[in-house]
Amino acid sequence: MKSILIIFILLIFSLNAISQKGEIRGRVTDGNNGEPIGFANVVVYGTQIGSTSDLDGNFIISGLNPGYLKIRVSFIGYKNFISEDILVSNNNIPNIEVKLLSEAQELATFEVRVDPFEKREEAPISMQRIGTKEIESNPGSNRDISRVIQSFPGVGSTPAFRNDVIIRGGGPSENRFFLDDVEIPVLNHFSTQGASGGPVGIINADFISSVDFYSGSFPANKYNALSGVLDFKLKDGSKVKTNIQAALGASETSLTFDGPLGKKSTYIFSVRRSYLQFLFSAIGLPFLPTFNDYQFKINSNINTKNQITIISLGALDNLTLNNGIKNPTESQQYILTQIPINNQWNYTFGIVYKHFFKNGYHTFVLSRNMLDNQFFKYPDNNESLNKSFDYLSKEEENKFQYNITFRKNDIKYLIGANMEFAQYYNSTSQQLYLNDSLINLKYLTSFDMVKYGISAQASKRVLQNKLLISAGIRTDANSYNIEMTKLLSQLSPRISFSYSLAENTLLNAGVGRYFQQPAYTTLGFRNNSGLLTNHETAKYIGANHYSIGLEHRFSTNIILSAESFYKDYFQYPIDLFTGTSLANQGADYSGIAGATSADFHGQGKAVGIEVLNRINYKTFTLLASYTFVRSQFTDINKKWIASSWDSKNLISITGTKEFIKNWRLGFKWRYVGGLPYTPYDLQTSAKIVAWAARGQAYQDYSQLNALRFKAFHQLDLRVDKNIFFDKWALMVYVDIQNAYNFQNVNQDYIIREKNADGTYMTANNGTEYVLKSVENVSGTVLPTLGIMVKF
Repeated sequence: MKSILIIFILLIFSLNAISQKGEIRGRVTDGNNGEPIGFANVVVYGTQIGSTSDLDGNFIISGLNPGYLKIRVSFIGYKNFISEDILVSNNNIPNIEVKLLSEAQELATFEVRVDPFEKREEAPISMQRIGTKEIESNPGSNRDISRVIQSFPGVGSTPAFRNDVIIRGGGPSENRFFLDDVEIPVLNHFSTQGASGGPVGIINADFISSVDFYSGSFPANKYNALSGVLDFKLKDGSKVKTNIQAALGASETSLTFDGPLGKKSTYIFSVRRSYLQFLFSAIGLPFLPTFNDYQFKINSNINTKNQITIISLGALDNLTLNNGIKNPTESQQYILTQIPINNQWNYTFGIVYKHFFKNGYHTFVLSRNMLDNQFFKYPDNNESLNKSFDYLSKEEENKFQYNITFRKNDIKYLIGANMEFAQYYNSTSQQLYLNDSLINLKYLTSFDMVKYGISAQASKRVLQNKLLISAGIRTDANSYNIEMTKLLSQLSPRISFSYSLAENTLLNAGVGRYFQQPAYTTLGFRNNSGLLTNHETAKYIGANHYSIGLEHRFSTNIILSAESFYKDYFQYPIDLFTGTSLANQGADYSGIAGATSADFHGQGKAVGIEVLNRINYKTFTLLASYTFVRSQFTDINKKWIASSWDSKNLISITGTKEFIKNWRLGFKWRYVGGLPYTPYDLQTSAKIVAWAARGQAYQDYSQLNALRFKAFHQLDLRVDKNIFFDKWALMVYVDIQNAYNFQNVNQDYIIREKNADGTYMTANNGTEYVLKSVENVSGTVLPTLGIMVKF
C-alpha cells in the first residue's frame, strides 16, 4: 500500500498541463453608500493587464494565467485598493466585491490595502488579517482556521490534537466567532460545551475569504468575549456558472457547489463527512468518531441600495467506542474505561439585510442557533449496570442585532443594539465522589432568559492625519437574576489610538473593559434539592485590557511589530467542588465545562509581550512570532496559581515559497513552553466506590498545577501542486505533521492492575484497587494526502 501511494503521488506531482486562460469578474462600489462606481481602473497587481468598470460598477479581466493573483483598483477621488490573493483558473471565475473609500477618509500618503497588514479603524492594535491563501497553504493545519491562527502571536496550543483557541493566557471559553455578521457559538466538531474547543473545525475553508483576528481592542459591536474575536468574511458564489469541487482531506471528504441564482443572486453550498471511523477501526484505536456538516450562503443584491445574505451551517457528530478490540493494550484500556459516548448536533441560521444610504448603511441581523449535546457512560462499559454518567443538554438562542455605520465630518460612527431570547435545558444524572462519600447528582433544568445590549463607537484622524483615535462604549444585561439586569454594572468603555511617529512607524495603544456572560452550564447547574445554586450570585465575568506597541513597515511587504499586554480579570467563577478557577477548564475531552456550583469572586491576570515579523511577497511569505506570557488565577482561598494556559514561551515560524509550474513548499515550526498540570490523588483514586463513579483517576486539587510538562515542539511540512486543465483543475498536497517525530511526554495513564484470570486486583479487604501507572507518550510522523478537483 505504501508503494502504491508513493507511485500515485509521484505521478500526480509529475503532471503538468496547459490550460485555457482564466478571468476575474467583480463589481466596484462606494464603501460608504453602496453606489456603483463606473469607469474605475482595474488591473492585475504588478502587470498592465486590466479593464475598466461599466456604469453599474461591473468589470471583467480575461486572459489570465491560472494561479493566485491580486487586483488593483483606482478611481479619481478614492483611495487605491489592492485585494487579497485570489485563485484564478479557467473553470472557476471568482467574483470580487470592491468597496472604495474616498480620499478624505484616509491618509493621503497611504494606500488602502486588503492585505495581512491591514488594521481596522476600530482596532488599530491587537488585530491581524488572515487571507484565504494563508489558510489554504498553512502546513499542519489541513485548512482548519483554529490551527492556522496558532501561527500568530499570543495564540497558545496544546499537544492534545485539539483546536482549543487559547489567546494571551485566557481560557478557550473566552472567545467569540462571527460569520458575515452572524454569531456562531460552535466552531468545532465534538465541541466542548461551555468552551470553544474540539478536534476538528466546523467551517469549510472553501467558504472563507478572509478572517479578522482580534486578540484585544474589540470593536464595540462585537460582544461577550474576554480574550479573542474571529470575524469571518465569506466568499460569494460565481455569477457566471455552476462550479463543483470534490475534496479528500486529512479526515473527511467534501463536495462544494457554487453558482448563480438568477441575475442578482449567487449561492455556495457544501457537505462534508468524515472517514475517521473507518481508519480508526482498521488501526485499532479505541474510539470511533464520525462527523458530518453542511454550510451554505446565498447572497442577493436586490438593487444598489439593498442586499440580503442568508447563511447557515450545522453539524452532526457521533463518538462511539471500539469495544471489538481483542486484548487491548494498557493505553487502550485506559481510553475505553474513561471516555464517554457522545452524540452532538448543532446548527446556525441567519439572515443579514443591508440598506445603503448617502453616507453609510444599516445592518439588520436575525439569527437562530441550537446545540444538542448528549453524553453517557456505563461503568467499565457494562450496559447491565446503571449509567455512571447520563447527560442531555440543549441550548437555543434567537438573536436580533442592528447596526448603523456612517461617516459625518470625517468621523466614522458605528452604533448598534442587540437582543436575544435564549432557552436552556439540562438533564443530568451523575455519580460524584466528594469528601470521601458517593453522591448521586440528579437534576433537571429548564429556563428562559432575555439578553440585550447597546453599543457605540467613533473613529477619527486628527493632527494632520497623524493620529487615529477610536473610542467606544457598550453595555449588556440579561434577565437571569437581578444583578445581571443592571446595565451600568456591565458598562464597557474602550479607547485605542495609532500615532505616526515617522512615515513608516506607528505607536499603537489600547485600553478597555470587557464582559462575558457565564456559560449556560454554570447558570443552569442545580443541586439535588432542585435549586439553581448560582442563581443569586452569578455575575458577568469581566476583564480590563491594556496594550501598547510599536509597528514599523520596512516596505509594503515587510512589517515588524512588538506589543505588550496586560489583562486583569474579575468576577471569575470558582468551582466550589474543587476550589479552582473555571478559567482552567475546557481543553480536555470531557465535553463539558463549567457545570458546577460557583463563587463569583475569582480574579485573574495575564501579562506578556509579543513580537511579530510578517513578510508577504508574491512568491514568498514568512510569519515569525514570539510570545512571552504568564497567566494566573486565584483559587477559593484567594491564592494565585498558574493557569492551565501558562505556557511562558510561544514561538511559531511559518513560511511558504512558490516555484514555477504552480509548485509551493511550506513549513511551520512551533514551540510551546511546558504547561502546568495537577498530580493525581492516588489514595482517593484507588477506592473502588470512587473509581466506579468516574472510571479514571482523580486529580489532587490541593496541588493544582503544581507540576509542569516539558516543552512541546513540532515541525510540519507541506508540498502543494496545482494542475490546471482546459475544463477542470486538480490541486494536490502532501502534508507531514511532526516531521522529526517529536515524542511528547504527557501525564501518565492510571489503570487498575489485573489478576491472571482478568479480574481486578484489590487491597484493604476488597475496598481498593491496585493501581498502575502507564507511560503516556504521544507523537508520530503523520503524513496526509489531500486532493481537490474543481469542475
